[in-house]
Amino acid sequence: MVSDEELYRRYVNGDETGLDELMKKYGNPLTMYINGYLQDVHEAEDLMIEVFSYLFTKKPHIRDGGLKAYMYKAARHMALRHKSKRRHSFSLDDLDGEPDGKMLVEDVVRTKERNRILHFCMGELKPDYREALYLTYFEGMSYLQAAEVMGKSVKQITNMVYRGKERLCGLLEREGITNAE
Repeated sequence: MVSDEELYRRYVNGDETGLDELMKKYGNPLTMYINGYLQDVHEAEDLMIEVFSYLFTKKPHIRDGGLKAYMYKAARHMALRHKSKRRHSFSLDDLDGEPDGKMLVEDVVRTKERNRILHFCMGELKPDYREALYLTYFEGMSYLQAAEVMGKSVKQITNMVYRGKERLCGLLEREGITNAE
C-alpha cells in the first residue's frame, strides 16, 4: 500500500493520480471533521476543497508521517477562522453513516441506538475532550498527530484522552451501556 506522503510526492512531481487518491481517501473524513465545527455540510465541503487547494498549490514541505495531521490542522484552522464570530466548539451530530445493507434489522436498530447514545454522550463532553477522542479513535491519529492538529502538547492530548474516556464511560453507563471500553 502506498503511503500518503508518497502520493503527495507523486503529485508534487507531476503525477495527478496522487492528488486523486488523497482526495478519495480524505475528502469525506475532512468534510465531516470540518462539519463538526460549522454544522453546515455545504460550507464544510467548500472548506475541504480549500484545504486541498492550499496543499496542492503551495506544495509545502511536510515531514514523513505528517501529511494527515497537516491536513486536519489546516482544516481545523480554516473551520475556526470561518466561524470566528461564534464560540469554538466541536460536534459529532452529523457523523452518522449509512448502515451496511447486509446487517439484520435488529443489528441496525441496536447499532443506530448505540451510535445515538454515543453521539449524545460525546456531545456532553468538554469540546477539547470530544475533539481529542474523535481524532485519536475515529480518525486513528496518534497522540502526536492529534497534538499537532489541536495545537497542544502530546502530554495534554494524553490527559484529554484519558479524562475524556473516563467521563465518556460514566456518561455511557448512565445511559445504560455498561460494556463501554
